[in-house]
Amino acid sequence: MARPYSKDLRDRVVGSVSGGRTCRATAELFGVSVASVVKWSQRYRATGSAAAYKMGGHRPLLLKSEQGWLVARIAEKPDLTLRAVMAELAARGTPASYGAVWRFFARQGITFKKKPARQRTGSPRRRPAPRPLEDAPGSA
Repeated sequence: MARPYSKDLRDRVVGSVSGGRTCRATAELFGVSVASVVKWSQRYRATGSAAAYKMGGHRPLLLKSEQGWLVARIAEKPDLTLRAVMAELAARGTPASYGAVWRFFARQGITFKKKPARQRTGSPRRRPAPRPLEDAPGSA
C-alpha cells in the first residue's frame, strides 16, 4: 500500500531535483522511491505544484445533451434494451458505454425490469399436480 507523504517532504524533494540533484540521488537522500521523485517532479513541471490531484467528486452526465431524445425514445418503444439504446446513440454520433446509459436511466427513474408474465418457472414442487389422463380433454 502506498505510504502517504507530507506536503513538506514533496516540496523538499522537488526543490532538490530543481536544484540539480538527480532523481536517484534525491530518492536515496529522502528515503523515497525513485518513481515518487520522478512523478512529483513531472507534476511540478506540468502544474507548478507537486500536490496530488483531486480525487472523487461529481462527474457530469455525459448524456445530458441527449436527455430529451432518450426519454422520448424509451416512451415510444419501452422494450428497447440498453445495448440497443447504445447502438442508436452511436448512430447519432454520441457513443456511450453500457454503464453510462444505465446510470442515465437510473437517474431518470426508468428501469428495465422483466415483465411479470415472463417470470421464470418454479420448481416442480411448487406447481399443482397434473390432472389424471382420463380427465384430460380429448381422451376417450
